[in-house]
Amino acid sequence: MAQAEPLNIVFALFPGVTHLDFTGPHQILCRLPGAKVTVACLDGGEIEADGLIFAHLPRLADVGACDVLIVPGGFGTTQAMAEPAFLAEIRRLAAGARYVCSVCTGSLVLGAAGLLKGRRAACHWAWRDQLSLFGAIPDPERVVRDGHVFTGGGVTAGIDFALTIAAEIAGEAVAQSIQLGVEYAPAPPFNAGRPETAPAEVLERVQRMYGKGMDERLAAAEKAGALL
Repeated sequence: MAQAEPLNIVFALFPGVTHLDFTGPHQILCRLPGAKVTVACLDGGEIEADGLIFAHLPRLADVGACDVLIVPGGFGTTQAMAEPAFLAEIRRLAAGARYVCSVCTGSLVLGAAGLLKGRRAACHWAWRDQLSLFGAIPDPERVVRDGHVFTGGGVTAGIDFALTIAAEIAGEAVAQSIQLGVEYAPAPPFNAGRPETAPAEVLERVQRMYGKGMDERLAAAEKAGALL
């Protein structure tokens, strides 16, 4: 059997990233034939994500190129959009990538880097409308493809995104085999995973929880969008 061609996949992290935004897709994509997955950040070293520490990460500047670039999201997105050096590395890696991707609010980072102008893109429901500040077209679908750009919705949509791009790269049979291997057959106990289906009091509670952070994120997106 011929050896699979190397497939370089890079996850670009930042402080305050949501770990499931990248660990979910990582679990899927690391099983692709020939996959070499690199998890990197701007300064290298350690990144804290929801109380977990991811260590020994290389610097993004030391990653020469990649076939697939993936930017996850998280509460740290607000600061990531305002970090010129981080955005510069995203633009550099995206320029040579076959696929440019994001999960959750990672699409806001792609937008701030100027990579979504005129493209449809997904995002976490609470911040999806902010994509328009970057010239993108907000799309409520769980996974959105526009050309070579693949974007996933909030957090758990990262697994759906990963299976979608796995099928694009290696074919549906391989993607389905990975899905079976990890027994991805979601059957949630509640139908509260979307604002359209969640009970009104639950939606209000989550919106209150985001509170101040929503205003700060909007201000950061408006500032980043004005720089494009």
